[in-house]
Amino acid sequence: MTLEYRPFGRDTWRDPYPLYARLRDEDPVHRAPGGWWVLSRFGDVWDAVRDTATFSSASGLTFTNEVAELGLAPTIVMMDPPDHTRYRRLVNRGFTPRHVEDLEPQLRAFVRDRLDALVDACAGGAEVDFVAALARPIPSWVVAHYLGVPLEHRARFDEWTHAIVGQVGDVGDALTGLYRYFTELVARRRDEGAAGDDLVSVLLRADDEGAGIGLEGILGYAFVMIAGGNDTATGLLAGSAELLAARPDQRALLIDDPARIPGAVEELLRLTSPVQGLCRVATRDVSVQGTTIAAGDRVLLCYGAANRDPREFGPDADTLDVTRPVPRLLTFAAGAHYCLGAAAARLQGRVVLEELLARCPEFTVGAERGVFADGAFTRRHESLPFSVRA
Repeated sequence: MTLEYRPFGRDTWRDPYPLYARLRDEDPVHRAPGGWWVLSRFGDVWDAVRDTATFSSASGLTFTNEVAELGLAPTIVMMDPPDHTRYRRLVNRGFTPRHVEDLEPQLRAFVRDRLDALVDACAGGAEVDFVAALARPIPSWVVAHYLGVPLEHRARFDEWTHAIVGQVGDVGDALTGLYRYFTELVARRRDEGAAGDDLVSVLLRADDEGAGIGLEGILGYAFVMIAGGNDTATGLLAGSAELLAARPDQRALLIDDPARIPGAVEELLRLTSPVQGLCRVATRDVSVQGTTIAAGDRVLLCYGAANRDPREFGPDADTLDVTRPVPRLLTFAAGAHYCLGAAAARLQGRVVLEELLARCPEFTVGAERGVFADGAFTRRHESLPFSVRA
């Protein structure tokens, strides 16, 4: 069969892995029919994502230059150093593992509340949607917390973010509503003296000190968090439920010894890879595996393929092993563009697994009936049937 990479979507995300294996083995520097290159081996993707001077984010992260085509102001994810470094430094402190740990008690209480509702809904063998019940509300709660959205506004915030991230309902109205809401929130935080630890207050203080962010910059940060922090963590949580349901032996190891869960989260991050890939643009002619990528060419860094590369993770790289050491992975990219939300995502994965396995050790999922969201870069469930074995 002809080897061709074509963007995945709702109908093809269920199993991209045979194609990934062929790309790694037969054509690791692949020229796709769309004209872009695809890197699929771990070492090549690792080197490229860290080399921001050669593989630039400034022309957008998709298959087209959305920054130029849509006339968008570049956000932090569409910047290269030194601009990226300067903008990242403004908010980096709030996302360190130590700072994120302070969120755990509140997060755990929220997870338990959601699990109470999920278990009640599963009474009598009923089936519920794991995404709607748990995997979507948890990330939305975390993002709202970081943005400083008050509790009384969370329901409206959830509706907007679900519409935008899931591309459901009137997305235009949701964008308008969210834009207006955060414009008002910025004004309110400024009137209050921007004394809080939420992202909006932190950026307002930085702007007052001459950072030159402005209202549009603050709104850009907010939208990056909404777009990047919701569907990715949903992909991790629902994908982990599916993987553990399919491997009761691996699930039993975690039930018998919950101390293994933090390590298991690394393995689940590797296998789920919610962001399956993002694009860069070559700033110069560069040779990879003996193939020349020309300056100006767009390159897909395929994290999903790289994270299952046997050259990095051994011959059983496609298999879930919750005891596997994972010293490095590409789920959060690497180098300058290492994901700000990595510690928050790990916290969500750990807390949800600890509580889920303690409360529902014998859960099942209808994997074959799960529906994946559309979109070429993020692999996440839009719905996943879930039940608790009596």
